[in-house]
Amino acid sequence: MAKGMRRLMPFLAAVAALTAAPTAHAAATRANWNTKEQETVADAGTLPRLADGHFHGDRALTGAQLTAALGGTATISSATVPVTTFDAKLVEQQGLSDIAAHVQDVARGAGLNPPATFGTEVVARFLGLRFNHPAADDAIELFPWEPITRAEAAHSFAVEQSEGEWAAENARAQLGAFELPAYDAKTKQALRVAVSKIGMPYIWGGETDDVSTRYGYQAHGGYDCSGFVWRVFKLSGNPVGTGIGGRTAAQMAGEIHKSARIHLEDVQPGDLLFFGQAHFNGKATEASVIHVGIALSPHWMIHSSAQGVYVSSLDDEWRRNEFTWARRVL
Repeated sequence: MAKGMRRLMPFLAAVAALTAAPTAHAAATRANWNTKEQETVADAGTLPRLADGHFHGDRALTGAQLTAALGGTATISSATVPVTTFDAKLVEQQGLSDIAAHVQDVARGAGLNPPATFGTEVVARFLGLRFNHPAADDAIELFPWEPITRAEAAHSFAVEQSEGEWAAENARAQLGAFELPAYDAKTKQALRVAVSKIGMPYIWGGETDDVSTRYGYQAHGGYDCSGFVWRVFKLSGNPVGTGIGGRTAAQMAGEIHKSARIHLEDVQPGDLLFFGQAHFNGKATEASVIHVGIALSPHWMIHSSAQGVYVSSLDDEWRRNEFTWARRVL
């Protein structure tokens, strides 16, 4: 057995154990995972209970229900509402459509060929509108194109109500300054793959859009942090991916010589960014390096984490505090 595969086997076994949830459990969880939030938005009149007096969180949100929840300011006539459409409507409600358009235009101008929903998904996930289900419940995650459920919608409305104007003001201040540099051909090739995955859910062990992979352990299409990097640089067929041997963030961080480690202030687009408690000159372990993303610029990264695949600022104090080192692969 190849050395890389031997290192990966315990990881695969752990994921397989977590993703063996019974169908009945998944169905019940889809309906009731956030009962308190459902009660909050129902009691507030934002998203009322249905005619039988129950919320039915597992059912798809209808266009009429979303229209009513938004105060009738925009008519949505569709029978169901995709996640991306729902996110765009809440971004509009927050007065951030211009910021979403700015993000879209910047990514397009940088030659990244972003999907049409890139700008609104960046803003929506910056606002924290999505929810990352526990690994055992990965099967109930939603693709960005799937109809949003009433439970998922309830979470978004509850977040919106609890965060108030602060979240919108913060998003405007930070994303209004979103800028990307000019990329060379190699960097553009890799980052085009990265931005094409915007909005895909965080799935423990995930490295593909499909529900299964080469090893048969993925419960739902989507990506964990290192699986996202694996997709961008290895499974995409990018030649530079041959230099990446490890599958986990710690393995990727630890397989380069210490002299090749890069400080945050020296980060360039396409670099792998590692986070955790490891010291810059310390050892990379599974406990000390727990996350990896890809630099879009010295100030922005794209990664798969709590909001699925999304864009985050590298200037946030807590993210700078958790930064360990970067690795150049391009």
